[in-house]
Parts: sequence; structure tokens; C-alpha cells
Amino acid sequence: MKTIFATAFFLITAFTLEQKKKMKVWLIGDSTMANKEITAYPETGWGMPFTHFFDSTVEVDNRAKNGRSTKSFMAEGLWKPVVDNLQEGDYVLIQFGHNDEVKTKATYTTEDEFVNNLRQYVNETRMKKAIPVLITPVARRKFDSTGMLEDTHKVYSALVRAVALKDHVSLIDLDQKSQALLKQYGPDASKYLFNYLDAGEHPNYPEGRKDDTHFSELGARRMAEIVLIEIRSIVPGLAGHIVQPVKK
Repeated sequence: MKTIFATAFFLITAFTLEQKKKMKVWLIGDSTMANKEITAYPETGWGMPFTHFFDSTVEVDNRAKNGRSTKSFMAEGLWKPVVDNLQEGDYVLIQFGHNDEVKTKATYTTEDEFVNNLRQYVNETRMKKAIPVLITPVARRKFDSTGMLEDTHKVYSALVRAVALKDHVSLIDLDQKSQALLKQYGPDASKYLFNYLDAGEHPNYPEGRKDDTHFSELGARRMAEIVLIEIRSIVPGLAGHIVQPVKK
């Protein structure tokens, strides 16, 4: 009987330790990263496909929410449960800017506030011995009359880069990389990366949709791939947990 109890105790302890060893990757940000309700489909945040690129030792917890800025994410209490549950060795991927930069929105933050908020996320992550990764806001699809892509996040992306440099934080320049992707696709084909639908094409959007900010399934996957490529280069501790291609 003692042997049975000892074996059971060993198995439970081993299982518990294994659970604790599981690495967690937290995503905090706005609608371009967020999980979507079924009623929003086929709109897709890049954090959704991102989840499926890691092996079983990694859990991705996507806490990004539509319409949030660095300020409102904190004010609404969305950051607190993340920081309260951070464990040593976890990663926090931080992507804001879309809603911070629009002066007509209640979520607007001044440049100084934006910098201070980013630094708070970074510092509080590090206080828990977790690892912050800053991400510039992903590009909007905005081509001018000559077919040139406009830089819609110029100021706030630069602020993210400055914080990353000053505080020695790993940086994924998703703005720059996604702009390059949109230029590659061009003004017309780039629509396939975004939530563009004709009237009657999908029941969630009976009148159609022309959205230059939020992604289609294809667009979300391409943005997630950009982030993963950057992780392979600059976040070695996480890169080793990306699922390797199956050799045929």
C-alpha cells in the first residue's frame, strides 16, 4: 500500500512540476492582435494564428482587446491580471499605438503618456522576472493616389523604437515589416490581407466591408509569420519552441 501511495505521489508531483515548467507567452494590445468573436468573422487578429506555431511546452494567452490603448488597457484593469500571474521566464509581447495616436478617441494618449505607459509595462514585466518584447503598431492599408503606401504610425512607432533602445528591450518592428509586405502586394492585391468583403459575400457583413485596419485570415497569418520570423532572430529563448516544419 505504501508503494502505491508513493508512486501516486511521485506521479502527481511530476505532473505538477511539468505544469509549472510550461512557458507562457502573453499578448497585450489592440484589435489588430486580439481574438475575435464569431460575429466578427472573417476579421482575424494576428494573435489568433500566432497561437498555433508553438510546441506543447508553450501556452499563448492572448489578452489583447479591440479599441484599447496603453492607457485604457491599464485603466480598465486588463493589465493587472496579467502582471499578477506572470511567472519567471514568461514573455509579454506588447503592441499598442493604433488607438493611442488618434486624438479624437477617448483612448488617446499624448506622446509622453505613451512612452511612460510602455515603460510601465516593461518595468512591471521585468519585476516579475518575465521578458518584455515591444512591437510597433502594425501598418494600416493606406495607399495614396499614386499607389504609394502612407506611413500612418510614423510618430508612435518611433516612440516604441526609442523606448526599446533606451530600456534595452527586444523590438519587433512590425510597422516597418508589414509596410514592406503591403508594398509587395500593392494597392489592389493587398485588399486580400484585410477584411474586404462584397455585399452578400458573408452573413456577418450583409452590406459588405472595406476595412483597411483589420485583417482577413490570410492577412492575420502573414502578420503572425512576420512576428515569428523576428522572434527567431531576436528572442532565442522563445525561438526554440516554434514548431519545426515536418520533413516529408
